[in-house]
Amino acid sequence: MTEATASCTCPSTVQAYLKPIDRDGLMAFAEKGRNNPGSRGTNKVHTVMQGMYRSLSYVGDHTPVVVDEPLHLFGENTAPAPGEIVLSGLGGCLAVGITAVATWKQIRLSKLEIFLEADIGNPAAWGAGGAQMQPEQMGFQAIRVKVLVEGDASREELDEIVRHANYYSPVANTLRNPIPFSIGLAD
Repeated sequence: MTEATASCTCPSTVQAYLKPIDRDGLMAFAEKGRNNPGSRGTNKVHTVMQGMYRSLSYVGDHTPVVVDEPLHLFGENTAPAPGEIVLSGLGGCLAVGITAVATWKQIRLSKLEIFLEADIGNPAAWGAGGAQMQPEQMGFQAIRVKVLVEGDASREELDEIVRHANYYSPVANTLRNPIPFSIGLAD
């Protein structure tokens, strides 16, 4: 060792991990699901239109989620568009799933970022006199997701966690699979 390296205050690598979730609670929740695989919860949202295309969606006791359209679609561009909110829900669900699967496998994550994009068009003008289209021709036509994840596991293990979380993601499966959908006037 030289005199220069002996007195060096060289930076050391510090590894910080994301705040973990309660693994015991997760395992109890998983056990509950195994014991009652038909159990269901209900998500509820109340959306109130403010004017133009700006709306507030009330979810529990949280600050309302604001939704708007960009200027080129006649909105005020004060908030994300509805499709962007859908993608944020997908990103959030995938992040939850990746975190849960990593916790289950006892892998600590130091970074998790999800980049989402979807191809969407609106030539039907929301049904207000635009092109005549069938439902399957409207909405997202393709969704692409890239996951940046780091932790105390190999790239192959992290890839398996992402694939596993995607397979079991409630929101991803909502977007992938046809589901019963009903709409009508409130009483």
